[in-house]
Amino acid sequence: MALRLAQEFSRQAHQTVRETPSQLKFEVSDGFYAELRRRVDHYFRGTGRRPRDCPQMYWKTLFIFGWFAASYALLVFLVGTWWLALPLAISLGLSMAAVGFNIQHDGGHQAYSKRTWVNKLAAFSLDLIGASSYLWHWKHGVLHHTFVNITGHDTDIDLSPLGRLTPHQKRLWFHRWQHFYAWVLYGFLTIKWQLYDDLKDALVGHMRGHRVPRPRGWDLAVFVGGKLLFYTLAFVIPMLLHPVWAVLLWFGVASLVLGLVMATVFQLAHVVPEADFPLPEPGTGHMENSWAVHQAETTVDFARKYPLVSWFLGGLNFQIEHHLFPRICHVNYPALSKVVEATCREYGVKYSEHPTVRAGVVAHFRWLRRMGEPDV
Repeated sequence: MALRLAQEFSRQAHQTVRETPSQLKFEVSDGFYAELRRRVDHYFRGTGRRPRDCPQMYWKTLFIFGWFAASYALLVFLVGTWWLALPLAISLGLSMAAVGFNIQHDGGHQAYSKRTWVNKLAAFSLDLIGASSYLWHWKHGVLHHTFVNITGHDTDIDLSPLGRLTPHQKRLWFHRWQHFYAWVLYGFLTIKWQLYDDLKDALVGHMRGHRVPRPRGWDLAVFVGGKLLFYTLAFVIPMLLHPVWAVLLWFGVASLVLGLVMATVFQLAHVVPEADFPLPEPGTGHMENSWAVHQAETTVDFARKYPLVSWFLGGLNFQIEHHLFPRICHVNYPALSKVVEATCREYGVKYSEHPTVRAGVVAHFRWLRRMGEPDV
């Protein structure tokens, strides 16, 4: 089962490369990924664990949705003082992040279940918290997962002109302070995503220079319905019960928490000194490594020995494992990381990790500072 899932994604990734105007070409595999798939398949056969439809994931989903619903209901319908509203707004932001990290992310990658409708239902939870699951598929599932850390192709590392995340992006004079102000920008990313980016991308059919299909039919219905549902929950219902300023204040707090947490988690995995930022050969679009080696060497794990971190982040602290096996449920990543690391070491593929979240944050801070320096 795991072998088939890995092969399916590998074919999809290479098909995506062929279909893009950039015509990027990854090197032919040297056997690393085939052996890794074989060992992962052996792990599932030997342990009897499921790559998808894991019971603990369904229980986890119920808990997270309960956390989200309770935080929202208490904040909107019961609390009337700021000193109770503040922790509830923070809790709401964290619960929304948990929905994105766990339920939506696995569903969007078809890692939640072997049943298509279950995956789609889980993926729709992103629409519930304000972003489009349809556009996320193109931005993250295709452009990021295929072209990780390739400047001009991976839209997730493009903060221009406000930030410089790779050595191949143009440096502007104010980037020298980005290691300080970037954290504030991260807080506003989801607000921009919810209120502007999705609407613009859907209308123009472009995403940071990449053409993407506009939503049509059922996808368009979900897009519009999701936005209306989110705006109703975020603004309409609260404004029937509270002053406009209070609604905007606590919406802002929850969204800033959501944006800061989600953006930081991504940056710790890809925008740090240990991650590679390769470019294709000029004129040919040829990449030096195979797709699987590229995934491993442009990605960094962190806090692998902290179960609570892994639980909240939906296994996204095991980013190397996720990028190599995005259609396997994240509850399996801690165990698979041992297999992946051993195989990488054996084949001479770089495997990088930071031992704690703090170490990852410090590494990202230093990288931002380095990218803001004029001589880099």
